[in-house]
Amino acid sequence: MSGELYIVGTPIGNLGDLSLRAAKTLESVDFIAAEDTRVTLKLLNHLGIKKPMVSYFEHNKRERGEIITARIAAGENCALVTDAGMPAISDPGEDLAALCHEKGIKINSVPGPTAFATALALSGMPTGRFCFEGFLSVSNKSRKAHLESIRDETRTIVFYEAPHKLARTLQDLYDTLGERQIAIVREITKIHEEVIRTDLKTAAAQYGDGHLKGEIVLIIEGKQPPQSVYTLEDAVSMAQEYIAQSMGINEAAKRAAKETNIKKSEIYKRLNDK
Repeated sequence: MSGELYIVGTPIGNLGDLSLRAAKTLESVDFIAAEDTRVTLKLLNHLGIKKPMVSYFEHNKRERGEIITARIAAGENCALVTDAGMPAISDPGEDLAALCHEKGIKINSVPGPTAFATALALSGMPTGRFCFEGFLSVSNKSRKAHLESIRDETRTIVFYEAPHKLARTLQDLYDTLGERQIAIVREITKIHEEVIRTDLKTAAAQYGDGHLKGEIVLIIEGKQPPQSVYTLEDAVSMAQEYIAQSMGINEAAKRAAKETNIKKSEIYKRLNDK
């Protein structure tokens, strides 16, 4: 009978955040697949648990994924953990989860803290709609392409970043996105937890010297729609001129909306009211 994979969220800083269910799961499985066995060993020692571990990280995920799934298929239960937070979120664990699905292995969730969601809550930025962008590539070509792809993103944007890469990232974000609000959230749940609210220009100038330590989450304001210098009456008058030139009312409203940044529906309604 096949075993099962348990995706187990671990604390992102404070060991007190580990759930009772997570601790019971780590104690009950046959073995643990860990990003860094040394980091996970500290957690297990804290819990008083002794359990066989297999290292599973970016550079061995293909080979180890086959080994891990073979053991699970043979009847063993495995817990997948990352160094901190929820496995498979900007983490090689996503490959193991995909492999288990391919092989028909059941996957169970044991949710825990996630850095980007916690940082969003702390940031005070709009959270109704956001996009999680993970880490920026160090490759100039793919990095530039990634940044260009979010230039016009209107949702709140979330990045992970390491302290030694922060200076370049803040400057690149400012160069690409321009003047935006940003929250630099670091050391989440730890003693020196901090939220820095500022703008990208100031952030690039003041926080690019390497003095900020710990794991960092960047929360960036989405692109704001341009403020129209036209009134609704201006837009309606413009649309009426297009109609006088034999343009249909719908197309006239659409064109006026594009040129004035006034909603097409408002222009269309006013045209029909006249």
